[in-house]
Amino acid sequence: MSLLTVAPAIFVLIWSTGWIVAKYAAPYADPLTFLAVRYATAGLVLAVIAGVARSEWPKTRMAAFHAVISGVLLHTGYLGGVWWAIAHGLPAGVSALIAAVQPLLTAALAARLAGERLRPVHLLGILLGFLGVLGVIAPKLAGISFAGMSGLGLAVVINIVAMISVTFGTFYQKKYVASGDLRMITVLQYIGAFATTLPLAVLFEPMRFEFRAETWWALAWSVIVLSIGAIGLMLMMIRRGAVSKVAALIYLIPPTAAVQAFLMFGETLTLVQVGCMGIAALGVYLASRP
Repeated sequence: MSLLTVAPAIFVLIWSTGWIVAKYAAPYADPLTFLAVRYATAGLVLAVIAGVARSEWPKTRMAAFHAVISGVLLHTGYLGGVWWAIAHGLPAGVSALIAAVQPLLTAALAARLAGERLRPVHLLGILLGFLGVLGVIAPKLAGISFAGMSGLGLAVVINIVAMISVTFGTFYQKKYVASGDLRMITVLQYIGAFATTLPLAVLFEPMRFEFRAETWWALAWSVIVLSIGAIGLMLMMIRRGAVSKVAALIYLIPPTAAVQAFLMFGETLTLVQVGCMGIAALGVYLASRP
């Protein structure tokens, strides 16, 4: 069994832990400050790995530039926007619902931006996936009170911009960063992410980063498992597969995170939610068919 075969399942399992990490880190570090440290650390670790492996530098300056820009779209634009929005009052359920629009937007743009022609069964799968995710997070949305949430409108806008950023980031990655050593490309992506996230942290945050065990555990998991493991899998799947099919995996992340929250934090999980997880899984299966 090849890595590409099991990559989607591994990606969904570990990427969904990002919500858990954010919950652990939020009380002890500002979101953009934490992400800046995360990008710098991941970039340094990958630079050492690339150096030991004697990875090739991109052949042209333009190729290196494209890698940096893709990092800004995928990391600064997406993760920075989502973490900032949640830290400023946007409920995680609303953020997950906005993120679930990404596969729909990706499918709508796939033909024009990536030359991908989706069959009706793929479109059906994308629609089922969205409905399944909506069913999983609906109970959390029902219990949300928006009264007294200052700046919520801005948080929603920032989260929508983040969703658009990762959508165009995947297309950009597919078109302009289709070759080259992924280790060195990822280093360049984190250089771009760090160079754009740090100024934002300086401008908008007190740059709080407490030296506590919880912060270091969250940082270690974020760097090794998420920034290196999950991002590496995502870039590999984008390079070797259709962008719309990779985007459809987003539908499995909220259900997986809900199961993790149930096991780790005792959050409620109803039979209806479990059934909707099955619908989301069926949607991803249909959307990912050859």
